[in-house]
Amino acid sequence: MKRASPGGGGGGGPAKRPANSSKAAVGPSKDGHNLTTTDALSYLKEVKIRFTDRKEVYNQFLDVMKEFKAQVIDTNGVIAKVQSLFKGHPELVLGFNMFLPPGYKIESAT
Repeated sequence: MKRASPGGGGGGGPAKRPANSSKAAVGPSKDGHNLTTTDALSYLKEVKIRFTDRKEVYNQFLDVMKEFKAQVIDTNGVIAKVQSLFKGHPELVLGFNMFLPPGYKIESAT
């Protein structure tokens, strides 16, 4: 994980934006685009599909997201938990960048 310099940090992560992502914006993503409800739901759906046989991982991820939103854990804490939960699934780890506030980016999914 790396904290980018203010105002910098460059391009977006590997998360792809659907062509029809004109739904309500829920906040800015790492690359400065607005994160839409569609983006967030698509990511959650992908997590659920990947862990169909391990529902506890999906449920733990939802709990982490709730803690992060409620500011119970900080950005570095959520990054560490996501990297641990999604170990072996680098596309999910790197895709999480879209939820991080400006200045934060997961560089590697090791």
